[in-house]
Amino acid sequence: MAKPEPVFPVWGSGSSSQGALSLFGRFWPRAAATKDDHQIELALLADSGLKVVSPSTSDPSQPPLTNHESATTLATSASSDVVAELLDVDIDSEGNYIHTLAIRNNKQTSNAKARHSLVITHGYFTGLGFFFRNYHELSQVPDWDIYSIDWLGMGRSSRPKYVSKRGESEDARVAHAESFFVESLEEWRERMGIERMTLCGHSFGGYMSALYALKYPERVEKLVLVSPIGIPEAPPDFEDRLRQGHGPARRRIPPSSSCTPEYESAEITDAAVKAEEASEAAANKLNEPSRARRLMIGMAMNLWERNFAPQWVVRTAGPLSRRLIDWYIGRFEWLSETQRTALSAYAHQISVLPGSSESALGDILRPGAFARRPLIDRLGSITVPTVFMYGANDWVDFTGGEQVIRRIAGRVSTNLYRISQAGHNLHLENPAEFNNALAAEMRAIS
Repeated sequence: MAKPEPVFPVWGSGSSSQGALSLFGRFWPRAAATKDDHQIELALLADSGLKVVSPSTSDPSQPPLTNHESATTLATSASSDVVAELLDVDIDSEGNYIHTLAIRNNKQTSNAKARHSLVITHGYFTGLGFFFRNYHELSQVPDWDIYSIDWLGMGRSSRPKYVSKRGESEDARVAHAESFFVESLEEWRERMGIERMTLCGHSFGGYMSALYALKYPERVEKLVLVSPIGIPEAPPDFEDRLRQGHGPARRRIPPSSSCTPEYESAEITDAAVKAEEASEAAANKLNEPSRARRLMIGMAMNLWERNFAPQWVVRTAGPLSRRLIDWYIGRFEWLSETQRTALSAYAHQISVLPGSSESALGDILRPGAFARRPLIDRLGSITVPTVFMYGANDWVDFTGGEQVIRRIAGRVSTNLYRISQAGHNLHLENPAEFNNALAAEMRAIS
């Protein structure tokens, strides 16, 4: 299969920036990684309780042989009893493909017609490997097939050239970026032969999964949004606050009494909100940001608006790129040292592969991670059962999910979980509680 040509990011546009990049590269070679090297990903998945095999059929819509006699084992853990396949699923005639982990023919009962599909979509700056602590447990739910994908242009999927429409209207810019991901997911679903699915998206994946469910509700059995970005509207002064060196003020929404009792929520009164805002204002006044901080934040905001992504920083760091990733993953204290090493190697590899759709984030989000077209204004028309999950210490405010629930409760079934002892990466930080909650939502269907 012909692969799309690599697309490397450049600094700005025009011959001068191209020349500067070329000159810079002579003295500071950028990081590089080969797309054909699967060993780093396999090393991570080997710690997931999976036996990863090569495809036993050339048709990805067909399940593998039950005994997998024709498959080649690529990676396996010491106590693996779950067989998974790694697939590169073609989605068009231009060589583009979606990298996929498929777990099929596990925990099958006699009622073969009752099988369901769970499709997991990852967040920004990650890939399907970031769910290595979840696959085994989720595969134990009877009569469910588990799929996990890398978004087109991310992870180990193909890297087609992404052309931003930032020179056009903001609505056109956003619509183009959203369509890039939503339509590639639909192409993947068709190629896989999946009629309906429970779509579970984390962070950026939650945002895109919600948009997919809005456009193709007949294909979604249930929508599970795991710490989704892009729900609330931005505070009116957030860009000014950022340029002044402050973070955007958190705007809390009082929790609704109509939300389900699957989670615990502290009461937030108007007085408490005002007290919190006053405390934050006082703290900001005492800790006035330095001129250097304001300058750096202003530069970062300008780069963001020009579609420069964090991966560009990693690639440009050249020989220091792995240290940046090691520092980031090193903060994941809930993982063992072996797991951190494997995850860091994986995160580094998928970050230094040629740039592609990562730059679309600037088309979708404003600086500060607020959506240009917030989901709160769009999810009111959702027609499929919708579940929200947040970490108890999540930087994504769970009250955004509550506000959506207040708008759709009574029309579709809803639920909201807050996973204890976890932040934004709740599936990694507290996999036991996360897996139990998601498995419960799966069993509620089957």
